[in-house]
Amino acid sequence: MKQYVKLIRVHHYIKNVLIFFPLFFSADLLNFSLLKNCLLGFAGFSFLSSAIYIFNDLRDIESDRLHTEKRRRPLASGAISKKSAFFAAAVLVALAAATQFFITAQRLYCVIVLLIYLLVNIIYSMGGKHIPIIDVFLLVGGFFLRLYYGSALTDIPISGWMYLTIVSLSFYLVLGKRRNELLRQEDETRKVLAQYNYSFLDKMMYMFLGMTLVFYSMWLVGGGNRFLYLTIPLVMIICMQYSLLVESSSSGDPVDVLLSSKLLLLFAVILGLIFFAGLYLAPKFGWLAIL
Repeated sequence: MKQYVKLIRVHHYIKNVLIFFPLFFSADLLNFSLLKNCLLGFAGFSFLSSAIYIFNDLRDIESDRLHTEKRRRPLASGAISKKSAFFAAAVLVALAAATQFFITAQRLYCVIVLLIYLLVNIIYSMGGKHIPIIDVFLLVGGFFLRLYYGSALTDIPISGWMYLTIVSLSFYLVLGKRRNELLRQEDETRKVLAQYNYSFLDKMMYMFLGMTLVFYSMWLVGGGNRFLYLTIPLVMIICMQYSLLVESSSSGDPVDVLLSSKLLLLFAVILGLIFFAGLYLAPKFGWLAIL
């Protein structure tokens, strides 16, 4: 069972939290009908993403066996057979499809977003990952589609500033991962690294970080909730801490960086609590009046 958990990348489900953003930031998280849609959507998106991880591992099984770390993956190491992996992927796709029937939102839009996400990953796997810049755009597209899927599930529009914040943050995270892959030079099977250089990735990474902080600040200022201004310096600290970890011996993978740091996780929890207080408690108890 442990090998199957590794195969489907359960720890990467944390990226699917983006699905809840439109609902959470609309201050309507306690709407049971919409929350139910988001929970079903989270499950469906997670099942589909796991199936995609399996198909990618099946496609790259030979090159993974030559990699210092990827050779330990369940398929590359032989812990799980190809036949079992195909069956697991098929079951996950079926589960992802089944969840859509229980969603009460505009189901067609939700299915279309999932299909686009699947198409983006197929393009990435079939050659897009070997084309510089395009590989980054495709990975960033995956983050944005999670956000848009959450919007489709709840029929809550995404604000312009939220869109810009998430997209620029995604570029920062993806470029940071590519930068560290190039720096460590451990992934000889990733051909696109030969077409990048450290200076370019480093500059672009921090350019998008700066844009993220500007867009985030404008998002909060435009929203008019002064209680949430408290999160701006905290987000700056989080970005500094994350960057410090990326600048160390980290692989640069956003999920690994986050889960490897208890301090970063603590900051993330505090940020979430401040947002909950600012969106759901401050208006109710009149805390905004004192700010």
